[in-house]
Amino acid sequence: MLGEQQYKESPPLGIVMVNYWLMKSEPHVYPFEQLIADGSTHWDGVRNYQARNMMRDDMKKDDYVLFYHSNFKPPHIVGIARVCKEGYPDHTAQDSSSKYFDPKATPENPRWMMVDIEAVVELPNIVPLEDVRNNPSCENMLLVRKGQRLSVQPVEEVDFNEVLRMGGFSRSQLDEV
Repeated sequence: MLGEQQYKESPPLGIVMVNYWLMKSEPHVYPFEQLIADGSTHWDGVRNYQARNMMRDDMKKDDYVLFYHSNFKPPHIVGIARVCKEGYPDHTAQDSSSKYFDPKATPENPRWMMVDIEAVVELPNIVPLEDVRNNPSCENMLLVRKGQRLSVQPVEEVDFNEVLRMGGFSRSQLDEV
């Protein structure tokens, strides 16, 4: 299991498991503010097999996402998003004009996957990487481990809730959004 899961009631289906993730984007490429403006977007261009497998196999509709601005001073978590469409083939892999083109990707074997996410809320305060790194409650997050550079990574529920707190937002507020 990739992480602790929360159970919530969903009237038509019964119990639904919710996972938590962190997704990295460079603000000059796609900032959280753009996701807010767009409402939702497809998360294309992931070219790491481990991240692809998580998007294909493990990310589910309604999972929460910590939106992380990388390659920025300071790198930080800026907001919360939610998976609104589960894994499907990344069309940019088959587009020869795309910077994410992969000549080995075909309609029969798309190779790369993506999910769609939607903005939920911008955190009142950004949560800098250094603050996460210095918080003993977050010591098990993949984000703070040496050599961990995946652009999509699982997050434990306890760490997700701690990041919310650090960002000036509570779980009860999130549940009301």
